[in-house]
Amino acid sequence: MTTLGIVKRGIQRANKDAVAALAKLGTATVHEAMGRTGLALPVLPPIQPGTRAGGSAVTVLLQPGDNWMMHVAAEQIQPGDIVVAACITPNIDGFFGDLLATSFRARGATGLVIDGGVRDVQTLREMAFPVFARAHCAKGTVKATLGSVNIPIVCAGALVNPGDAVIADDDGVVVVPADRAVEVAAAAVKREANEEAKRRRLAAGELGLDIYEMRGMLAAAGLRYID
Repeated sequence: MTTLGIVKRGIQRANKDAVAALAKLGTATVHEAMGRTGLALPVLPPIQPGTRAGGSAVTVLLQPGDNWMMHVAAEQIQPGDIVVAACITPNIDGFFGDLLATSFRARGATGLVIDGGVRDVQTLREMAFPVFARAHCAKGTVKATLGSVNIPIVCAGALVNPGDAVIADDDGVVVVPADRAVEVAAAAVKREANEEAKRRRLAAGELGLDIYEMRGMLAAAGLRYID
């Protein structure tokens, strides 16, 4: 069966409570809690520093220079979803702008992650709509060739299945498989609490050498202090 010309409806989304918990944490914490897996390549920065977004993925497979499927995807968005888009071949045309952002927001989308270009960037910033994109490009797109919605895609090197939990911030984009969202959320919350305790100790003047019990390992590795 071809992977083009498909819109899958009624996808199985990640657990909402788990997605909400993950969305409050940084991508680095989630990535570590998931065994250092799930990261997309670091090529999708937020259009505005300090932006954070998370949700269940509505995936979009685009044709180069054609944003038809972005409009098709809007119908599939449910509150709390994040749209994740990739192209069948590398392309940085302006697939997305303020009009689509208005539509996505009205449907309840928490943001967009796209391995492609976006435009109307100043307006998107004023709207405070979270967008993580490979490029800013004023070049317009057509609506002529079918892609697909809610099929597995590869976005900046990361496999994204529809319904997966996707978290994005200044550090990058991380994908948590829907069937692991509850497990990873619990591990990430535990890790964050552990890091907060260490943060307090470091702020009080303790050294990482002692907190992490590094001195013995460093000595065994041959580190010498010379006065």
